[in-house]
Amino acid sequence: MVRLHVQDLGAGPPVVLIAGFGLNSESWQGQFGPLTAAGHRVIALDVRGTGASPKPLDGYDIDTLVDDIVAVLDRLQLDRVTLVGWSFGGQISMRLAVREPSRVNAVVLVCSNGVRASRSAAYPFGRDAAETEAQLVHLERTKRVATRRSTIASAFAGEPDPDVVGWLLRLQLQMPSWAAIACYHTYLHTDQVADVAALKLPVLQIMGAGDPVSPAEGASWLQERLPDGRLVLLDCGHYPMLEVPAAFDEALLSFLLQRQW
Repeated sequence: MVRLHVQDLGAGPPVVLIAGFGLNSESWQGQFGPLTAAGHRVIALDVRGTGASPKPLDGYDIDTLVDDIVAVLDRLQLDRVTLVGWSFGGQISMRLAVREPSRVNAVVLVCSNGVRASRSAAYPFGRDAAETEAQLVHLERTKRVATRRSTIASAFAGEPDPDVVGWLLRLQLQMPSWAAIACYHTYLHTDQVADVAALKLPVLQIMGAGDPVSPAEGASWLQERLPDGRLVLLDCGHYPMLEVPAAFDEALLSFLLQRQW
């Protein structure tokens, strides 16, 4: 367990923001204002290996990543939180909600189908895990900066702003290669298909219609199996908070308003 870097702002029902692969709390800058103005306490954290959090050589499996976040909830004495997990953060959020349902009010999966990031016999969406991992590891070791930049840019639905890509790249490059390679494995091989029925909490998916990373077809598959799920499909790629910020904030805040207890 490590001590994560956390931004803790505002007061009210707590919302915990968990960013996508290699990104960190800074990537949620656009949401701090709307969420705190709407009366929420916002806890945005850097998972291990990212941002200002420690970057140990190991501990990047899904359960250890969840353990780190549970330690933050303990330290801040937080219960009944809403988890907002983007991409890889969606997988982490789903595992946390299944493991600690008494501490979670609801889950928001942003450009994530939660259960898997690669295809399997039970979940027939996405790329082959082993092939994709081998390619990503090779490129991380041989063309780290160029690959990270191209991977970020290709996940937008349209031509991205070069300044935005550069900013995201700077955030991502704070994640060292050993952490990236370990997280590639976790992201591609984590299988939570069997946990769907156990996720009794309300789950909102905010997905991009043009997302090349998390296919919308997988969202329909998940929604059919969730006990209490709903889906918002936005006209964007893998970065709704950057591509269509107003629509993203509206979808998120509307859901949170319905979940006020």
